[in-house]
Amino acid sequence: MPIIALLADVHGNGTALEAVLQDAKRQGVTDYWFLGDLIMPGPGADDLFEQLDQVRTSAYVRGNWEDGFLDVLKKDIDIGNATDLYVTRLTKYLCERLNPSYIDRIKTLPLVQTKQVNKLHIHLSHHLPDKNYGGDLWPSHPQEGFDRLFDDGHDVAIYAHTHHPLLRYSTNGQLIINPGTVGQPFFKWGKLNGDLRAQYALLEIDEDGIADVRFRKVAYDVERELAIAREKKLPFFSLYEEVRETGVTHTHNHDLLHKLHAENGGKAELIAYFENYYWT
Repeated sequence: MPIIALLADVHGNGTALEAVLQDAKRQGVTDYWFLGDLIMPGPGADDLFEQLDQVRTSAYVRGNWEDGFLDVLKKDIDIGNATDLYVTRLTKYLCERLNPSYIDRIKTLPLVQTKQVNKLHIHLSHHLPDKNYGGDLWPSHPQEGFDRLFDDGHDVAIYAHTHHPLLRYSTNGQLIINPGTVGQPFFKWGKLNGDLRAQYALLEIDEDGIADVRFRKVAYDVERELAIAREKKLPFFSLYEEVRETGVTHTHNHDLLHKLHAENGGKAELIAYFENYYWT
């Protein structure tokens, strides 16, 4: 019986990914599907792709952070915008450490992918079928958004992006799964947010259909991950340290980011660096 590990939103946290893959092996996983946002803002680079390749990940869709990375390479950014500048600095950091073959792979990742397991047709996306960003599929949002996952009439839809494990149904009764986030857990409810273990899900499919959906949480060595980030001189280390300890991100906190940009150097070096990058 196929046992599929549903993985998403690593966000550069190679230590968490390693712990999850070790747990998945112990659970007897036979296949791995990745739902986007492998890179940034953490220090992981080649090691992230190598880990997914080692387990022969058979599905991989493009997340919004992959798109952000590519937007910088295409110069499709506003260097005066604090968030764009934040992503640009992280992209420079990653380009300096990432094998060019993995950059080429990111460029070719699909927005959606479909799988057939036994009789079931399964739709995979990072967010909606036509966009991998936005808040349309936040767990508390209206049913209409979730029904959009089934434009092509699939039996099951699996998405990510919200960092919230979820199991629910479409208006027509099709199954919807979100495995949560490997590398950047966060819960809006305070008491739940005390648990920042890595998250993923197991999907078991037999000849009759969905045999089981199991949500897993895996402890990992947070101090080791922070030590790696510090040793590799990750930009905005203080923000990465905070998200490891609290789950809170500041990707769109322009006041804070402007202050940190001043501490990390000006825009000129970034502009000069990416003058050598062109979309091919």
